[in-house]
Amino acid sequence: MSPSDSHSVAGVHALPAEGWILYDASCGVCSRWVPRWRSALERLGLGIAPLQADWVRGHIPGTDVDLLRDVRLLRRDGTTLSGADVYRYIASRIWWMYPLYLLARAPVVSALVDRAYRVFADHRHAISASCGVSPE
Repeated sequence: MSPSDSHSVAGVHALPAEGWILYDASCGVCSRWVPRWRSALERLGLGIAPLQADWVRGHIPGTDVDLLRDVRLLRRDGTTLSGADVYRYIASRIWWMYPLYLLARAPVVSALVDRAYRVFADHRHAISASCGVSPE
């Protein structure tokens, strides 16, 4: 199934206007955090789905390891964002987060945000385990 099908994908019945936030459902933190933001993301025209969904492999090239490395934004036009760029994109679209978005674009801060994201992403399973957060 693909996001362009008219059927339900990941519990979302209408196609999102902007695209899909794709997250690692095997990560405890990710599988709890992203769905909690569902209503805010839907107001932005974004649906959510796990990276492990069968239809995702047809839209994002690479191996399973590459696919699960980062959170992704798959736009309706097929283009993607990944990692910290997804968070910056979301922050740019939510009025109260917009100042954080502007700050996160500053060169030094951008590098720090990218590094912090990478450290979290590379250790998210260990962080989930140490916090006792298992995937839902």
